Amino acid sequence: MSVTETGATIWLTGLPSAGKTTIAYELAGRLRTEGHQVEVLDGDEIREFLSAGLGFSREDRHTNVTRIGFVAELLAANGVKVLVPVIAPFADSREAVRKRHAAESTTYLEVHVATPVEVCSVRDVKGLYAKQASGEISGLTGVDDPYEAPESPDLRIESHQQTVQESAAALHALLTERGLA
Repeated sequence: MSVTETGATIWLTGLPSAGKTTIAYELAGRLRTEGHQVEVLDGDEIREFLSAGLGFSREDRHTNVTRIGFVAELLAANGVKVLVPVIAPFADSREAVRKRHAAESTTYLEVHVATPVEVCSVRDVKGLYAKQASGEISGLTGVDDPYEAPESPDLRIESHQQTVQESAAALHALLTERGLA
């Protein structure tokens, strides 16, 4: 990493199975090829290691998001491009992360992977929609638990209307435009 490398947190928010993690890893590969230091803070891994013991209440979700935001900001402040594919269903939680980044003068970009719930439920990567439909689980974001879509994200990706590569390219173009790639 060069001394002048500028870090940033790129938060990909959206419903379960929207394509957040897939896009993040696609972009991470491209950025690494270009010589950038990149970390992906995957929501499932964070829940296992950093936020073990938290449930899915509004308060626990807020705690999870602010913890991830704290780690992301530390990495970004040290020149890492941090890709965060985490649902973060509540606008106030995402705003708390944005404010922390602003207070530390660290770049924060919010990307809404705006895939309709109908498409996500067909993709159902983790089987969550099927479990919710069968009554096995409740509190599924965007189905029987709220998801507050960003009103003015830095970028909105319609992942159901383009390939993963096209989605990652759109995000790369935003990073380039902002002097980050």
